[in-house]
Amino acid sequence: MRKVTRIAIVLLFLFTSWGALAGSLNINAADATEIAQVMDGVGQTKAEAIVAHRKTHGHFKSIEDLAKVKGIGKKTVEKNRSRLTVGRSGK
Repeated sequence: MRKVTRIAIVLLFLFTSWGALAGSLNINAADATEIAQVMDGVGQTKAEAIVAHRKTHGHFKSIEDLAKVKGIGKKTVEKNRSRLTVGRSGK
């Protein structure tokens, strides 16, 4: 039973990681930790700024809206464009 549990945990980790690599990070639903892990050039502090901006100003309507966040420039947006979506949050 333990072996099955370990395999399930490994598979869950792999599928979760694959989703992040496959460009499926919803910037309107992700928390700061997820943002920092997926976005190139964005650490925990900038990721927290993205979440704070979203809470203050509402959902991002486009990927380009990330450039409105202090510390996130157009180059960072372009570098990460293929990894991101702006789907509505179910939260």
